[in-house]
Amino acid sequence: MILRILLLCIVLLVIELYAFQALRTLIKVKWVLVSYQIISLLLFIFIIYSFMQFDRSVGQTKQTMFTMGLVLLVYVPKMVLALVLLGEDIFRVGAGSINYFIENNDKATFFASRRKFVSQVGLGLAAVPFLSLIYGVTVGKYNYKVIKQRIFFPDLPDSFDGFTITQISDVHSGSFDNPEKINYAIDLVNEQNSDMILFTGDIVNTDAKEMHPWIETFNRIKKHEYGKYSVLGNHDYGEYVTWPSEAAKEKNFQDIKNLYEQIGFKLMLNEHTFIEKGTDKIALVGVENWGQNFKKAGDITKASEQLNKEDFKILMSHDPSHWDYEIKNHDKNFHLTLSGHTHGMQFGIEIPGYFKWSLAQYVYTQWAGLYENLGRYVYVNRGFGFHAYPGRVGIMPEITVIELKKGKAMA
Repeated sequence: MILRILLLCIVLLVIELYAFQALRTLIKVKWVLVSYQIISLLLFIFIIYSFMQFDRSVGQTKQTMFTMGLVLLVYVPKMVLALVLLGEDIFRVGAGSINYFIENNDKATFFASRRKFVSQVGLGLAAVPFLSLIYGVTVGKYNYKVIKQRIFFPDLPDSFDGFTITQISDVHSGSFDNPEKINYAIDLVNEQNSDMILFTGDIVNTDAKEMHPWIETFNRIKKHEYGKYSVLGNHDYGEYVTWPSEAAKEKNFQDIKNLYEQIGFKLMLNEHTFIEKGTDKIALVGVENWGQNFKKAGDITKASEQLNKEDFKILMSHDPSHWDYEIKNHDKNFHLTLSGHTHGMQFGIEIPGYFKWSLAQYVYTQWAGLYENLGRYVYVNRGFGFHAYPGRVGIMPEITVIELKKGKAMA
């Protein structure tokens, strides 16, 4: 722990050094520079102190989220600035070496002074993440988007042509701080008037008590004609804190499972049920969390016992890596998998229909939206809530509406 804090201090101090050099190049007023140094030092001390106070028996709190937001707000822009100045330093060293060693110009200054223009460019670039992160914590985290997705299946039972499913995922109720915005989101869910609603896990960050202030709010999600179903996410197991005993951890886990029932959702634990409409039926399968780098409690074999390859199946599995590693080529042919988990890392760039980027794509092959493999699909919801960083930039909180259609997708 001490070594990590020390390494963090070194990295942050190097970033601070570069940022101050840029400011000093542009500003010559002494009191402004001194004030900047004092404020930067106080923020640095507060951040390091907050990290050292982290209590693993408690886990994430409003304070830790505030600290993480502050770290990103203060140091991501300065990091951008440092990279620009580092590039200038590399150029300065290269130019100085050419002058001194190749052109034998020993009268030239080996290390030229910083150029004002480069510092101005660096500050301009740093302003982009700074303003974006402010937007993310003030507006973005509750900027809910309803995303509608139509998916075609040649073998969809006739009665389910046009069947609609609302999906929510990754609520992380322990992070909420604005009842008005959450009620607005629940209104959006209800306005979709879907046939069925599915919740793909992570109702809390860690502790069942986080959801208690929000039970009444989520009970406002109206009954759907074909049911309300859910599965567990990795955070629902309480594995990211140190519990006083295994009994306490198990009690919290049972309390979390009960939360889903308390808000009217049928929790599916490695099992399936049939949804019947008219003379047809489809299988809804729900597994516990299965993640390549997280808890592997999901048992697709148990959940799909007595199902045939020909049965039309919708699978709820919290982590999309499950689809990538086990589901997409499974012998029983799971037509559609609904996942969440990634949050799109709550930071990225999206131009719907044209461009999509996030650091999440370097961790997960399927990280946001619809993916297909040999006629089998996974849809990754970007998440309803937020975690760790108390905001969202570019990757907005999502309510998904999926319409099932019979036939082949149009090119």
